[in-house]
Amino acid sequence: QVQLVESGGGLVQPGGSLRLSCVASKSIFSINIMAWYRQAPGKQRELVASISSRGTTNYADSVKGRFAISRDNAKSTVYLQMNSLKPEDTAVYYCNALYLLTMYWGQGTQVTVSS
Repeated sequence: QVQLVESGGGLVQPGGSLRLSCVASKSIFSINIMAWYRQAPGKQRELVASISSRGTTNYADSVKGRFAISRDNAKSTVYLQMNSLKPEDTAVYYCNALYLLTMYWGQGTQVTVSS
């Protein structure tokens, strides 16, 4: 079992920045892949970014060059730095962990980009 707790969401103006954090209940060094997904109202949940245990990263085309995923193994924490935010980035952002072929989800944190 892996429990995930997200934080860092909020309201930000277009062009602004936010950093999301996801703290895991076990060492993320042993977790195969950590990722951030998001779900906007009326839309399907989509992958935003992922990072493997070896540090390999992957991004959705819509966030490349603006978002950065990173991990701190010592703190069992994964971050999502979001810059140059756009209104279309508004969504609930979920932390995800793939561990021993099982996917675990956090409760989500709301990000709203609006003037």
